[in-house]
Amino acid sequence: MEIKDRILQAAMGLFTRNGIKSVSMDDIATHLGISKKTLYKWFENKDQIVSAVITNHLGGVQGECEGIIGQAQNAVDEMVQMMDWAKRQFANMNPNAIHDLRKYYPAAWSLFHAHKNKYILSQIQANLRRGVQEGLYRADLDIEVLSRLRLAQIDILFDPEIFPHAQFDQPRVQVACNEHFLLGMVTLKGHKLINEYRHVTEEE
Repeated sequence: MEIKDRILQAAMGLFTRNGIKSVSMDDIATHLGISKKTLYKWFENKDQIVSAVITNHLGGVQGECEGIIGQAQNAVDEMVQMMDWAKRQFANMNPNAIHDLRKYYPAAWSLFHAHKNKYILSQIQANLRRGVQEGLYRADLDIEVLSRLRLAQIDILFDPEIFPHAQFDQPRVQVACNEHFLLGMVTLKGHKLINEYRHVTEEE
């Protein structure tokens, strides 16, 4: 693995575990067992590292999402798998990481924001259309409104004023909000399918 890739991999691990702001260039160099001089040969400052880490991460996220979409049996299956994937993604992430990104690293945040507003929005809309066509989502869904509501929900999930980190862990918030959104869209056929995936039996 090239030194640049090793730097980004190490930085991603440290950011995920400790948050972004608290990790210094010294920390990254020490973690890798290299000198700061070597680190600065590849990156002029921490802002560049953060932006490169986010670019790499978003590329990986896009690949994983497309893998799920490609093999999902239907729109509900796709959404359930995405929910499980998101739960795993954030299970071990320091809750301050997203807050740090938004507050202290505007260039990297812009990358994340652009990805969300283009790629993620288009995938949400595609899933909603697929679900309507399959008869699993209600035919009267306002796809333009709901897709943007879902997008806004992503920001809300990480807002510490709404969900204080000391009181709410990310997997809990993710599951509650995602299930609420999905159950509000489905037809009776879709609801029964969700129960099958969740191994839940409900009284008629």
